[in-house]
Amino acid sequence: MSLFLEMISYPFLLRALAGGIFISLCAALLGVSLVLKRYSMIGDGLSHVSFGALSVAVAVGWSPLQFSIPVVVAAAFLLLRIRENAKIKSDAAIAVISASALAFGITVTSLTTGMTTDVNSYMFGSILAMSREDVILAMVLSIVVLCLFVLFYHKVFAVTFDESFARATGVNAGLYDGLLAVLTAVTIVLGMRMMGAMLISSLIIFPALTSMRIWKSFLGVVTASGIMAVICFCIGMVISYEYSTPAGASVVLADLAAFLICMGIQTAKGRERTKRRREERE
Repeated sequence: MSLFLEMISYPFLLRALAGGIFISLCAALLGVSLVLKRYSMIGDGLSHVSFGALSVAVAVGWSPLQFSIPVVVAAAFLLLRIRENAKIKSDAAIAVISASALAFGITVTSLTTGMTTDVNSYMFGSILAMSREDVILAMVLSIVVLCLFVLFYHKVFAVTFDESFARATGVNAGLYDGLLAVLTAVTIVLGMRMMGAMLISSLIIFPALTSMRIWKSFLGVVTASGIMAVICFCIGMVISYEYSTPAGASVVLADLAAFLICMGIQTAKGRERTKRRREERE
């Protein structure tokens, strides 16, 4: 506890903790729907698109956030459109756009500014990169995401599991898909400041997969995912501070540990159930 209090005595660490908690919460809640829709790798693809956009912004001298958010949102809608209408499968489309955007960003960086501190922080993340404005944006984003899941829970549930059924019952599935895409895009752009393009997608995937090992209901998974994401982020930040390891990597390792623990619990419960069934048959 004393270590945590020591951490929050530093303004830059307090900003990193606050912003990271908000971003982790957003990524975890959105990640449940994305994972269940088999669209979890959109986070990885959009993070590479964001890196390409940020590289251009840094090279030209524009505001990174103001330029990258519209670009990443447009890429998210493009991926949705490809999934709905094109013959290319969604995972292949994500791979094509992801690799192309990353290659474009690296090329622009090498031809202009080179691997500066700004570009390096967007690639690998930096807890020093979170500004007061970033924290405010992350807080507003988390409020919007929470309102979406609280006020429109049943519609999000329907769109997540069966879009055809949702449309048949009068739900505008396209609208909610678009909202999920936009919120995911903004979450990724803000999260890259701290986690980096290489690791931001883990905030979307790990909490959802971990919660699914224990909980079976959608509400249970969503709730547990948000709680798990915040706890793992705080643990990762403490590890990063104590052992001087990169913040993004420490958070991912904390998420991985939680996933392995929950998977072990699930396996143990499964074996116990199997044992009981055998005993009942005998």
